[in-house]
Amino acid sequence: MTAPTTAAATEQGLPDLREAVHAAQQWVAGLLAEVRPDQLGGATPCADFDVETLVRHVFGVADRLVVMGAGRPASDAAALVPALPDDVVADYRERVEQGRRAWADPAALGRLVEAPFGQVPGAAVLGVYLAENLTHGWDLARATGQEAEADPALVAPAYATMRRVLPPEGREGFPFAEPVEPAGDAGPTERLANWSGRVSR
Repeated sequence: MTAPTTAAATEQGLPDLREAVHAAQQWVAGLLAEVRPDQLGGATPCADFDVETLVRHVFGVADRLVVMGAGRPASDAAALVPALPDDVVADYRERVEQGRRAWADPAALGRLVEAPFGQVPGAAVLGVYLAENLTHGWDLARATGQEAEADPALVAPAYATMRRVLPPEGREGFPFAEPVEPAGDAGPTERLANWSGRVSR
């Protein structure tokens, strides 16, 4: 897929990544569908999270996209939901659709949003949250034995965003470890994860 642009995003030199974020979340939903209950306590490449906590955070990411798309600060939604719903996949897909509706107006791309990392245009939020979904999808896939490479066309703008916003060294104050040198055969999603400080397992 390609990342279309709108006038609002183009004026800021930023692509319109709304459909890319939606596609990344649909990929995550497919991964969630294959997580077994006995895997919830397992470790993930994200040192702070086991599988269950990671999934609770993935729900928080979806909720924060909803509130920011509606023009509210990200802090209106918790970074992790307190507990997983009975039907994880259906509930997650509903949150994804709420997010799609919240970002439906192209004007949202140019509106300033209170993100966890400061006040930025909506189009910039989408770039970071595209990377967030893909990186955590990679975390989840690696932790549960699933295919961890997403569509390279989704990864390309996410990787470009994170190369802009994350310094190659000296990440004090960032919620990311230092970058990891990718393996020679690493795919695009793994390289994105490595840039975000994930060690391949």
